[in-house]
Amino acid sequence: MEKIDAECVIVGAGPAGLTAAIALACNGVETALIAKRASASDRRTTALLHGSVNALTALGVWQRCRAHAAPLKVLRIVDDTSRLLRAPEVRFAASEIGLEAFGHNIENPFLVAALEARARELASLAWIEDEAAAVNFTDSSVRIRLQSGEAVTGHLAIAADGRRSLCRTCAAIETEHRACAQTALTFNLQHSRPHHDTSTEFHSESGPFTLVPLPGQRSSLVFVVDAGEAGALAALPAAAIAQEIERRSHSILGAVELEPGPGSFPLFVERARRFAAHRVALVGEAAHVVPPIGAQGLNLGLRDAATISELVVAARRDGRDVGANELTDRYDRMRRADIMSRSLAVDLLNRSLLSDFLPLQAARGVGLFLMRRSAALRRAAMREGVMPLASQPRLMRGEAL
Repeated sequence: MEKIDAECVIVGAGPAGLTAAIALACNGVETALIAKRASASDRRTTALLHGSVNALTALGVWQRCRAHAAPLKVLRIVDDTSRLLRAPEVRFAASEIGLEAFGHNIENPFLVAALEARARELASLAWIEDEAAAVNFTDSSVRIRLQSGEAVTGHLAIAADGRRSLCRTCAAIETEHRACAQTALTFNLQHSRPHHDTSTEFHSESGPFTLVPLPGQRSSLVFVVDAGEAGALAALPAAAIAQEIERRSHSILGAVELEPGPGSFPLFVERARRFAAHRVALVGEAAHVVPPIGAQGLNLGLRDAATISELVVAARRDGRDVGANELTDRYDRMRRADIMSRSLAVDLLNRSLLSDFLPLQAARGVGLFLMRRSAALRRAAMREGVMPLASQPRLMRGEAL
């Protein structure tokens, strides 16, 4: 039985896992990545915020996929409910905080292909195309048995293996889970009118309906509906779905044509009680799952990856154990405020759309009204949304580790 040793072992090759693998290997950390290659059939998109673009640029990834991304220069929020208390429309412009764009929207296959290509260039990174079968721990190491029967050992395991994380389960880290009575339908669209690099989020009684620019006269759509309505909508012919999208978007993008590869995803909120323990650090959906509102999910995961990479590189530079309790406890503390505040904000916004409780509706409306009227408040909200004070690891500032 072949035994492969590395300082860090990463399980999972989604964007968060690949980002961590590249960041570590770029800095000479011997890293093993355990994962089958991602399927190219996932046509969903990711709105990468400014800090995430900085990180990918610093790692030599963004240059490979920039041509496939569209800038997000303006964000519109439109209350499209029929309720008595409705919020005013609010426009957020990146230029107000000195940025060319809040971020960029890119189709996942282009992003993952760029990450994979960069990962395969790095001498310190061994990619093992297999799946983890079991994870065991000692005082000084973590051992991952593969489906093939081989074993990989390291001082730290980075769990990037998704919402059903084997690493998290084996580390006995519990989660808090709440199902939402909603489903997110995802589409990529072609349309007859330009989007002008503007993302528009319509707030409805069933959840947000969000159009995000793609290159050319194309956009991605995240269409959140009641779970009972999702099946009926998904069963409609493409032409009928396009008509419904055009109606709900008030024809702001003109005539709409669907591209192949729509998706449907039940919504839920899940968060690990700890983000690291027993020589395991959780990143991405192994640590947190939030509804697709405000572009928080993957950007949180990339901040996870940037933070654990920074801690590992610093520990290795100082000759310390990269999987010691001191490091994993610090990672847990560093990520807690960011993850808790973002997931809470997304959950509260989603609940405020669904609730008929008038004080909650009023609070949302007043908040948006104040941001519309106060440039200072609006700029503060934009800066915190794009560059959160609670979590600015070096990579997110575009700095090398």
